[in-house]
Amino acid sequence: MTGSTGPTSSAEPPQPPAPTPGPITGTDTAPQPGTPPRQATAPTSTSATPRQLWTRTRGIALALVVLLAAAIAIAAVRSGAQHGRLDPRTTDPYGSRAVAELLADQGVSTRVVTTVEEARTAAGPDTTLLVANPDVLTERQQSRLHSATKDSGGRTVLITPGAPSIDTLAPGVTADGSPSVDSTLSPGCSLPAARRAGDADMGGIRYDTLAPDAAACYLSDGLPSLLQLPTPRGKGDTVVLGAPDILYNDRLDQHGNASLALQLLGSRPHLVWYLPSLSDDEPRGFFDLIPSGWRWATLQLTLAAVLAALWRARRLGPLVLERLPVAIRASETVEGRARLYRKANARDRAANALRTATRSRLAPLVGVSPAQAHAPETLLPALSTRFPSPDRDLLPLLFGTPPGNDAALIALADQLDALEREVRHS
Repeated sequence: MTGSTGPTSSAEPPQPPAPTPGPITGTDTAPQPGTPPRQATAPTSTSATPRQLWTRTRGIALALVVLLAAAIAIAAVRSGAQHGRLDPRTTDPYGSRAVAELLADQGVSTRVVTTVEEARTAAGPDTTLLVANPDVLTERQQSRLHSATKDSGGRTVLITPGAPSIDTLAPGVTADGSPSVDSTLSPGCSLPAARRAGDADMGGIRYDTLAPDAAACYLSDGLPSLLQLPTPRGKGDTVVLGAPDILYNDRLDQHGNASLALQLLGSRPHLVWYLPSLSDDEPRGFFDLIPSGWRWATLQLTLAAVLAALWRARRLGPLVLERLPVAIRASETVEGRARLYRKANARDRAANALRTATRSRLAPLVGVSPAQAHAPETLLPALSTRFPSPDRDLLPLLFGTPPGNDAALIALADQLDALEREVRHS
């Protein structure tokens, strides 16, 4: 609460102090004589209508619908084209039933397994184990599979193993990051199966190895896409194929694909075709299910989000003042804030507002700058010159502690109002 701001005569009755807790956000004006009373401005709603919401969000909604439709279409196309990929039981273009039937005509039996345990159990000297997609296996599955096949005496054929699996399943071999440019390659090696087959669709992942007894065939830029690695002990070997095309139904009759596939897979009477699937009982962690490169993708998305935030922040611009839709009387604002203070028992805030407002009005009256109005070492000496008694202590009144009850708060307001009147009249 604050007292009146202008000088008053001694004959006038004391005015009740008015609280000034803060800036007033309204106007309290009286109509001029002869002018009609002002009509209150009708309040305006700031909430958006359904039509406005639709106008703002229809672009985003349309984009989401288009993305969803595109995702469904791509998934449908891919699922149709790649259905049964490298499955010896399907006749789809990317299936491998044709090569399985040709092997059956030569007396080679084909059995499909879908778990690591079945593949480990089937490994033996009279068996060729084909691993269709070794990169989907976990490191533990790869280690268990390699431990079962390295000394089995049979043949292990790895189809397009990449960096995630080649080190474990074929130690000493590394996968090159760039595939071969040409799809059809010539043997260029002394491996009998490759020499008899001739040109084949072996353009794919290229490999490198330092093994001295490895047969490297179908070279592209000096690196092979077919490796035949004899095992250190026994009569078994490991064949690494960098391209699966020679096993596809729709590519088997081209070039020497059929000859190469039959020779690589028909060297033993039994062929076990391992298709990794979700039925494998190997437990997987969360990070095993995330594709490689997710760390870089996360970093890129984070950087994009930061740049987008900076871009949007620059578009906001400075804050602007908005005119109130209605005129609010100053007395209503003061009374409303006073009720809030009383409801919250915020006597400390109310007392601080009263003292701050009083000091701000007293400072120019005693020649103190507004910047020093709230410094007791500057304001109090200047006030003491206005009173006949220099021993008057104004520190508790202007800079004291908050009152303990409502009565003390009212008394504080009265004392501040009396002090201001006394300074104005001195």
